[in-house]
Amino acid sequence: MPAKRSSAAPVAASTAASPGTSPARSGLVITALICVATVANLNLSVANVALPEIAVHFEASQIGINLVAVGYSLGLAASVLWLGAVGDRYGRRTMLLIGTALAIPASLVAAWAPSIQVLTVARVFGGLAAGMAFPTTLSLIAALWSGSARTRMIALWSGIGGASAALGPLSAGALLSHFWWGSVFLITLPLAAVALVGAAMFIPAHVNEDTAPVDHLGGVLSVVMVGAIVLSINFAPESGMLTQTLLLAAVGIVALVVFVIRQRRVREPLYDLHYASRRTFWVAAVAGMLVFGALMGAMYVGQQYLQDVLGYSTWHAGLSILPAAVAMVLVAPHSARIVDRFGSRAALLSGYALCGVGFLIMMVLWDESASFVVIAGGYVFLGMGVALAGTPASRALTSSVPVKRAGMASGTADLQRDLGGAVMQSILGALLTAGYAASFRSTIAASPQAATVSDQVITALTKSFAGAEAVAKKFPQFAPEITTAARESFIAGQHKAFIAGFIAMILGTLLAMFGFPDHESEQRLLSSYAQLDAVVDGTEPSVL
Repeated sequence: MPAKRSSAAPVAASTAASPGTSPARSGLVITALICVATVANLNLSVANVALPEIAVHFEASQIGINLVAVGYSLGLAASVLWLGAVGDRYGRRTMLLIGTALAIPASLVAAWAPSIQVLTVARVFGGLAAGMAFPTTLSLIAALWSGSARTRMIALWSGIGGASAALGPLSAGALLSHFWWGSVFLITLPLAAVALVGAAMFIPAHVNEDTAPVDHLGGVLSVVMVGAIVLSINFAPESGMLTQTLLLAAVGIVALVVFVIRQRRVREPLYDLHYASRRTFWVAAVAGMLVFGALMGAMYVGQQYLQDVLGYSTWHAGLSILPAAVAMVLVAPHSARIVDRFGSRAALLSGYALCGVGFLIMMVLWDESASFVVIAGGYVFLGMGVALAGTPASRALTSSVPVKRAGMASGTADLQRDLGGAVMQSILGALLTAGYAASFRSTIAASPQAATVSDQVITALTKSFAGAEAVAKKFPQFAPEITTAARESFIAGQHKAFIAGFIAMILGTLLAMFGFPDHESEQRLLSSYAQLDAVVDGTEPSVL
C-alpha cells in the first residue's frame, strides 16, 4: 500500500543542502513573524538600562533589581512549552495575536507601576503574554519553509531577534534622556500594533496544526519547575532567605522529576522525550541556552556597570550595545552559509570561541577606567559569537523533529533564549550581588571607622549600588569614600560574574566538540530521523 503524502512539505530526499520550499508572499510572512518576535526580544532587554533609576526610585535591593530584570524572561521561559503546544493544537496565529495584544496592557502597567512588586509582576505577565506569541514564530517558520530556505529564514529570525534584544538598551537610553524610567516599557507599543496588523493580514490561519490533546498537567508542571528553579537562584545570595531558597529549589526539582515521569507515561506528551533524546536535538538545546544566556547575562551586568561605575548616561550606556547589534545582523547570514557548507558543529564552535573572547575582554579590561572602545569590543565579540551559534542551535532543533512537533522544537528554541537568559542572568546577578556585598563588607571592616558603622548602615551599603549612593547622600562628609568603595565592590562582583560566563563558554565548546556530530554525520542523522518519522507516521519524508 503506498505511503500517504505528508502535508508538511513537498516530498523530497532529506538533505540539508536541498533548496527547499517557501510560502506564498514569503517576504511579507517573514516580516510579520519577525515583527512579532521583535516585540518579545525588545521587552527582554529594555529594562536593563533603566535598572539604576528603578533602584533609586523604589530604593530597591539588588535582589529586587534582579527580579525586575529577570521577570520577563522568567514568565516567557516558564510558559513557552505549554503555550507553544496550545498554539499547535488550537491555532498558532490565534495564540500569536492574543499574546501580542496582551503585551500592550502588560507594558502599560509596568510603565506606571506604583511599587517594585507591581513592576515585577507586570514583567512576569508580559513574559507570559510573549509565551503565547513568541513560540509560534519559529514553529511557523519550520512549518512554512523547508531545506536551505528554512535555514536562511532561521538565520534572519535569529540575527534580527538577537540584534533587537541588543537594541533595546539603546532605544531605552534615548527615552531616559528625556522621560521617566517607566517610558522604557512603552517602546514596543507601536511595534505591537504593527505586528498585530501584519500577523492578521499575512500569516496563514492554520498550518499543519496538531489534532492530539494538550497535556495541560504537564504544562502546569513545566511552569512550576522553571519558575521555582529560577527564583531559587535569584534568592540564593540574599541573607536570611536560605529557607526560601532551599524550598523553591526543592519544589523545582520535584516538579522536574514528576514532569519527566509524566512525559514518559502520558499518551500525548507535552514534551516528547523520544525526540528530545536525539543527539542533534538535546545538544543543540543546551548549547543554545548557554550562548543566548551569555548575551542576556552580560548585557544585564554591563548596563549597571556602565552607569554605576563609569558614570555613563542612559543614552551612552545604551549606545554601547549598538556595535554588537550591527555585528549580529552582519554575521548572522554567514552563519547560515557555514551551516550549509561545514555543518552546525563548525558554526557552534566558532560562535563559542568569539563569545569566549568577549568575556575575556570583560574580565580583564572592564575596570574603572575602561574606554568606550574596550566596552564596545567586548560586546562586539559576544554579538558575533551569538550570531554564529544562534542559527545552528535553532536549526538543529527544528530539523530533528517532524513538522507536527514544530511547536516542541520552537518552544525549545525559545527556551534557549528565555530559560538560558533567565538562568544566566540569575547566576551572574547572584554572583554580582554576593561579590559586591562581600567586597563592601571587607572594605568596611578595614576602615578606621568600622566600629562606628551601624548594622542598618552596613545593610544599606551592601544591598546594592543604589543603596550605597543613598547612604552617601546622608553622610556627605564620607561620600567620596563610600562611592569609591561601591565602585570597587561592584567591579569585584562583576569580575566573578564574568568568570562564570567564560566558564560557561568553555563548557559549551566542549559540549559542541564532543557531543554534536560532524557535518556528514549530522546529515546522516537528520536523514535517518526523517525516514524513521515517515515510517512511524505513515508519510513520505519531507525536506528538512
